[in-house]
Amino acid sequence: MIDGVGGWSGERLVKRRSPQEKKRLSYAKDWRNDYGENDKSSRKNIPRSKRTPHRANRRRASQVLDAATGVVDEAAEETAEERLMAKRPKSWRKSRDAPLGEIVQHTLKRRMNLGIEDENRGAVRLRRVRQRLRQPVEGGSDEG
Repeated sequence: MIDGVGGWSGERLVKRRSPQEKKRLSYAKDWRNDYGENDKSSRKNIPRSKRTPHRANRRRASQVLDAATGVVDEAAEETAEERLMAKRPKSWRKSRDAPLGEIVQHTLKRRMNLGIEDENRGAVRLRRVRQRLRQPVEGGSDEG
């Protein structure tokens, strides 16, 4: 068995990819945080955001059930159960990240709209990104 670049890996042949193919795959398959916060902070913020509503739900349930402790009283039991089921539990869901190609396109458009980047240069760069993603190029007659 030959092992290495372009050789055999196990029992299958490893296909060599060109740099252009690698970049196209990166734009399509790599994902970036587009929520608007620092991507490094997500490491702490996502667990915190999951933890907070669960903690609030446990606290609320505990308070409602503490009111029903003591001597068995069916009215208090029913009241506690009704109060517990009356309010929907809090929840949190992570918003989905976006493909790198979409993030790059959005950034280029934003720079052109704000005047940070020259319109012509930005349009060329945007067209190049779309070509790499094999998306239709707007206003381009030089397709082919």
